[in-house]
Amino acid sequence: MTTLVICIDRSGAIGRATNVPMPVAGWEAVRSLVTDAGLSDPEDASVNCLLESLRVARDLRDEREEAVVAVVSAESDSAVGADRSIAAQLDDLVDRYDPRAAIVVVDSAEDEQVLPIVESRMPVDSVDRVVVRQARDIESTYYLLKQFLADEQLRSTILVPFGIALLLVPALFYWFSAGEAVAGVAGLLGAALLYKGLAIDRFVAGMPERVREALYAGQVSIVTYVVAGGLALVGGFFGVLSASELGEAPALVGAVEFVYAAVPWFAVAGVTAAVGRLLDELIRDEGIRTPYLNLPFVIAAVALVVRGFAGYFLAQEAIIDPFQMGGVAVSPVQQLAAFIVGGIVVSLVGVKLASDVGTETLEDVIDADRETDGE
Repeated sequence: MTTLVICIDRSGAIGRATNVPMPVAGWEAVRSLVTDAGLSDPEDASVNCLLESLRVARDLRDEREEAVVAVVSAESDSAVGADRSIAAQLDDLVDRYDPRAAIVVVDSAEDEQVLPIVESRMPVDSVDRVVVRQARDIESTYYLLKQFLADEQLRSTILVPFGIALLLVPALFYWFSAGEAVAGVAGLLGAALLYKGLAIDRFVAGMPERVREALYAGQVSIVTYVVAGGLALVGGFFGVLSASELGEAPALVGAVEFVYAAVPWFAVAGVTAAVGRLLDELIRDEGIRTPYLNLPFVIAAVALVVRGFAGYFLAQEAIIDPFQMGGVAVSPVQQLAAFIVGGIVVSLVGVKLASDVGTETLEDVIDADRETDGE
């Protein structure tokens, strides 16, 4: 069984320098190629990569292992064309030698990007990266920077926000103090990195297409989403209004008051949106998936628990009056326990209902398959 020692040249420098048809395989052929490439450009790192390939093949033969050294070089200037030409050359080598494994020799991060193409055609036992010793740190940094600048997504994520921030720094220092300017720039950079890191840009970019498809499909959820958005705005308005009525209360108490007043509206908004999605599932006649059936109950349960905790803290601060039941005041702890139990009960009801519906749907599918097999 043969081990193939492959020298990867994704840039195509070896092929252009020597004008030799690729791939080149065999000890003498590769050794002759080293001479031609070295005479054409002695400073090219590809020469070291070719020599390393010969050294690896020699060491394998010294260990009584059958090894064939080969060179593949891109034949196109475009990235896709280069990778396709290398893939075709690898197929040629596989057909010619039927190797059991490969050892890949590269001299740059760009060449390492071809590794998945090699792995799709043969097992890769090792990757040998050649870096010129005299310039190891500089060359490694150069390749990392080159790979970074070649990645369009990384450029737009890192360089663009930093460029905008640097442009804003003089204006911010002119109009504001140094602390405010630094805080503003840091906030801008943080928002930009989160915008890309959380893939919000993809969500925003795909939003018009999803809305258009939903409108053309006549989905009920479009209406319920709008209603849910309106209810959420109402909840936010009442939350801010309630918090502002506390006057000079601490910020934490104001936040709890906001949650206490806004959570019921937020919960109704969430349930409305979930019900709209559930109606879409029913209209499609494809069965109800368990998550969509369980979601309204989960939202209601979480809202009960959150409101219970918010009410408990506010009752402890004597901001809201104790709950009355049959003329008897209920303590804050009892009220919190009631909300927690209510949330658990609602959640269990949702799980039970989703489980029952899911079981019935599965049985219906099995019965339908049996009837089809019988026919």
